[in-house]
Amino acid sequence: DLKMLREGKPGQLKGAYEQILSRLDPEQRAAWDRFYDPIIEEFYRENPQGRARAEWKFNRYMRDYLKTLRSLDDNVGRLLDYLEASGLAGNTLVVYTSDQGFYMGEHGWFDKRFMYEESMRTPLVMRLPGGARGDIDQLVQNIDYAPTYLAAAGIEQPEYMTGLPLQPLCKGEEPRQWREDLYYHYYDYPAEHRVLRHDGVSDGRYKLIHFYDKDKDGNVVMREDELYDLEADPSEMHNIIGRKDMAEVRDRMQKRLD
Repeated sequence: DLKMLREGKPGQLKGAYEQILSRLDPEQRAAWDRFYDPIIEEFYRENPQGRARAEWKFNRYMRDYLKTLRSLDDNVGRLLDYLEASGLAGNTLVVYTSDQGFYMGEHGWFDKRFMYEESMRTPLVMRLPGGARGDIDQLVQNIDYAPTYLAAAGIEQPEYMTGLPLQPLCKGEEPRQWREDLYYHYYDYPAEHRVLRHDGVSDGRYKLIHFYDKDKDGNVVMREDELYDLEADPSEMHNIIGRKDMAEVRDRMQKRLD
């Protein structure tokens, strides 16, 4: 995803970028070319190989990513300034979130989809009118967003919604019920991402991941389990599924997953 487009050179996303560039007006395309043409020229002139090529790609990717982040930060600031200036801040719920987390080289990976923390953890920052400030330790999911919005508007939550409003947590109250673990499942294999099918469960301290594959008849032909202690090993670098002292934890997590 480095945008190093040059005639006669291969590229996995070449068709996608050509489609994107075709939608730019002349002024936008000129700005794009002013920025990327010198970088493309440098890349093909120096033609880095091996580790140097990997480091070049990583740094190029991170620079684009961080510039995108800076643009987001600037424009969230513009939005908050507008709410304050227009007198709407006191009656507006502001939410910043995402559909999933993202790898930036952790586990040798980029993008998303694996159940490791960088992808499973999702950004969520909320500013409620009159709400308390601080971190919330409970396990929150995106299914809680709609109930939260309805509660803020004084609308009763439909029975089919399985999420829970976050207002009690934001006020520091102990809710009558809250989830004790989170379920995860990825099954889109062998799509271009080549991420194996896996499901798993996490209670915030321990995480059990079950990788599997199936044949054309739907029979499971591969199984590989991983267990992590997120308190002792937050980067999930040490699979402790085979440790004897983890047998009780492994069995308990497997029952929850089942």
